[in-house]
Order: sequence, then structure tokens, then C-alpha cells
Amino acid sequence: MKKIEDIALVIQARLLSQRCPRKMVRPFANSTLLDIAIEKVLNSNVLLKENIYVTVHEQELIDIASKYNVHIFKRSKKSAMSEGSPMTELYEWWNKIPCKNVIKLNACCILLDTKTIDSFTEAYMKTNSRGLFGVIEKRNYIWNKNGDLITNRPDNKATMNTKKAGTIYEAGHCLYAGKMSDIGKGIWMGEFKKKNDPELYIVPEKETFDIDYEWQFNIAEILYKNKYKIV
Repeated sequence: MKKIEDIALVIQARLLSQRCPRKMVRPFANSTLLDIAIEKVLNSNVLLKENIYVTVHEQELIDIASKYNVHIFKRSKKSAMSEGSPMTELYEWWNKIPCKNVIKLNACCILLDTKTIDSFTEAYMKTNSRGLFGVIEKRNYIWNKNGDLITNRPDNKATMNTKKAGTIYEAGHCLYAGKMSDIGKGIWMGEFKKKNDPELYIVPEKETFDIDYEWQFNIAEILYKNKYKIV
């Protein structure tokens, strides 16, 4: 059982998106993606407010985070420009935030509910696994690059009915959890070589809508406004 005192919540952001420029600070439903993400975790009934960190480099992002009672970890320019390797460069806070474990939230998954964040946190506290990864549960037919069907199909004579397809799990890219010390070893959540390393946590698919492109930004704003009755 992990202690909540040992878990940091990290929101990491930057302004270098090329597919959807400046998405974190652009007007979005009378707010911004970063504002909404911070407010969402501050409304948590599980996370400790003193363990919430926003890791940013650019001044515009620092200015937004400064409006809230959260820790601001000022990333280096090198970290903000990193494409993920080495991991300790991208997550350079791994040995500077005084917590054993970390949950990272993707601020671009704007439909993610605080209740889901809380239930994910509780699941991470209870599990003996070192990592937890938010995934989507699906029933569909999937082939590998060689054209081999890798989804279990119990009846080869049946039509391509998804109700009869085997269950698969797709990365949700919304919630991640792991040990700080593992990041120092180049491991994020787990080694992905055996079951429950990391453990999978099912997130409602609609909450994993991720804003990577301009069209997704526009659709997400419509969905968000409709969900929260924003005019």
C-alpha cells in the first residue's frame, strides 16, 4: 500500500507543439487547457494539494500556474525541447520532487474527470505494482504489420462482429504512474515485459480524447462546452 503523502501529481506542459501551436495557452472554453487541468486536480478529494506540481519552462505557462496554489518546477530549455530521450532529461524533476512516486496527467485530455483521476490514484495506492497505466478497453480486430490477426477470434466462421472479438487494451495516454527512482534508471511505469509491469487501469474512452491536432482542439472545445454547459 502506497501512502498518499508519497505521491506527487505532475502536470507537464510546453509551447513547442507543431501540430497544434500554442494549444496550452490559447483560449479554450473561456479558459485554457493548462488552467482547466490545474483546477481539475485541485478539486481532487484524494490528492494532497501540497504534492501538486506544474512543470513548465516558458513564461506564459509560468504565469498561468502562478495563479494557483501549486508548486512550479521550472524546466530547463533543454527539457522543454526534449523528444523523450534520455528520460531523465524530459523528466528532470525525478530526483528533485520530494516524493517516492508520481502520477502524471496529460493536460490535453480535457474530458478527463476529476473522479477518474481520484479513482486512478486510489488504485495506484492499493496496487503492489510499481506502475499504473491508463488504457482503453476495446473489442475489435487487430492485425500486425505482417498481416497476421492478433485479436482472439473464437468463431472463425462468424462475421466480423465486434461483440465476439477478443478484448484488447489500447494506450489511453491520459494518466501514468510510476516510481521516481525508476525514472533515474530509464524506466517509466514498468519494463513492459511481463503482466502488471505496469498494471493496466481502464479509463472511459470518451475521457481519453487527446488534443494533438488543430481539428481535435476545435472538436474538444465543442465537447467540453457541451459537457459543462458553457455558453
